[in-house]
Formats: sequence, C-alpha cells, structure tokens
Amino acid sequence: MKKANRVLYYRWPFIGSLFLILFMPLAVAQDGMSAVTIKTMADGSQEYSLTLQVLALMTALSFLPAMVIMMTSFTRIVVVLGILRQAIGLQQSPSNQVLIGISLFMSFFIMSPVLDRINNEALQPYLSESIQAQEALERAKLPIHQFMLAQTRIKDLNTFMEIADVQIDKPTDVPLRILIPAFVTSELKTAFQIGFMLFLPFLVIDLVVASILMAMGMMMLSPMIVSLPFKLMLFVMVDGWNLILGSLVSSFGLGVS
Repeated sequence: MKKANRVLYYRWPFIGSLFLILFMPLAVAQDGMSAVTIKTMADGSQEYSLTLQVLALMTALSFLPAMVIMMTSFTRIVVVLGILRQAIGLQQSPSNQVLIGISLFMSFFIMSPVLDRINNEALQPYLSESIQAQEALERAKLPIHQFMLAQTRIKDLNTFMEIADVQIDKPTDVPLRILIPAFVTSELKTAFQIGFMLFLPFLVIDLVVASILMAMGMMMLSPMIVSLPFKLMLFVMVDGWNLILGSLVSSFGLGVS
C-alpha cells in the first residue's frame, strides 16, 4: 500500500487540491493569514513558528491517501482483482503493484465525472476568488456525497445511523461521518459478491480436474497444477480482462462502449 500512497500523492495533484478544499477550507479562509510567524526577541534574534492553521493543514495531508482510497471506487476494484487472482490460482501474477496500479487508474476513470463537477463548480471558482472557502466546501461535498450515496445500501446506512443515534428526513441529509463507513461497508459486500461469481467457473474446473485425477488413480498429483493451464486458457478465450473491467465500470452506473 505504500506504493499506492506514493502514486496517489505524485500522480494525482488535482485530487490533492480537491481534498484540501473539502476538508481544510477554514484553515485558509482568513485573509492575510501568514504561514510562518516571525517574532523578534529582545536580543535581536528571531524566532520562527508555524501557525495552527498550517499545522492542521499539514496534518490533513497524512489522511489524504485514506480519503482517496475509501471515498472512491478503489476498494471494490482492488478487492475483486485480488479475489480473481486467487480464483485462477496465481499467487504472484499479476503482482500487487500491477493490481494496485490498475485499481488506481480505473478509479480515476470512474471518478472523472465527479471530479469534473467538483473542478467546475467548486475548485475553479475558489481559485479565481469568486466564492468563499465555506461555499466551495459545500459545492465540493455535493458530488462526492451523491456518488457515495448512490453506491450505499440502505441497510448499511441504517446500521450506522442507529449506532450514531441520528435521524434524518431524507438521504441527502446524511452527514459524511455516517455515509463514509456505510459506503465502505457496501463496497466490501459488493466486491465479495462479484468475487463469488468469478470464483464459481474456476471452482468447477478444479472439481472436474480433481475428479478425473482421482478416477485415474493419480492422487499424488496436485489438481492445481493440472487445472491452472485450463483456467488460464478459459480466461483468455472469453477475453476475461475486458469483461471484468468493463463489468466493474458498469457496476458503478457508467456505460461502456
């Protein structure tokens, strides 16, 4: 996951700017707020200190990778790809770096409409100083809130609402502190459901190969060694990567051509 964090930090500067607006607008909302305070001592020396706003801003940066991973489509994609690798019977291929890289760029593709809305409605007006930080915060929260709410199950949402003892009149009023854990729970459930469906055809191949080897008296030969080429051949013949990645994109309500 450390490599994923580095990719997020260096390759997604736009997302970094987005989440700074989402979670730390108040830190820079005051006009004339300096980042460093210089205090001249009685002996003529100077003492430098950071303001609390800048300290809070730098602290928020440490939570940026978790925000990007947990509030986007990354969780569902990386879990499904991990289960797929186990279903085929491959231990190290594709490697973790490849799976995480695929998940990151697929997440960027899926989240592009949301990020475009935030850029047009919140980030650009805020950078041009046509709106204040608090208004930019509210505008930026809305597209992400709508995306997560559309992917969250009502049962999961009700569970966390009951735990927090919160009552709302309509789903759009759900606060992010409740919506985010409910969204992550729903994403994990959906990922495991998709993974189960992917596991079935490969499991059938393993059972058939094991039965044939047992009937031939070759009990000492591992069925995984024999079934692996057949599973790879099946996956290639049905164009598995195109089907799986296309289905993952479609599961978020995006059409694929």
